[in-house]
Amino acid sequence: QVQLVESGGGLVQPGGSLKLSCAASGSIFSINAMGWYRQAPGKQRELVARITFGGNTNYADSVKGRFTISRDNAENTVYLQMNSLKPEDTAVYYCSAGIRRSPDFYENTYWGQGTRVTVSS
Repeated sequence: QVQLVESGGGLVQPGGSLKLSCAASGSIFSINAMGWYRQAPGKQRELVARITFGGNTNYADSVKGRFTISRDNAENTVYLQMNSLKPEDTAVYYCSAGIRRSPDFYENTYWGQGTRVTVSS
């Protein structure tokens, strides 16, 4: 079994900051890319940021310069530092990870349960 558990969401005023964390646990042989996605009400889930095992990153244009993704490979954890938050950042944020459970398993994508971020005054 593999679990991804997110934390750090909440209510914040426009211009504020939040840091999301996502820890992977269970039967894990290796983790490739990790990422954060979000889904606002009535909209499709979209990629926010992604980071490879080696630390290469890419971001959605809407968050460039405001959000920073990072990871701790020793702790199987990915983070999303969100600064200068805007009301349009309001969404449920999900982490994902490409995980191999053993050398004999192919890589599968696993998802967390989501954490809600609300940006409002």
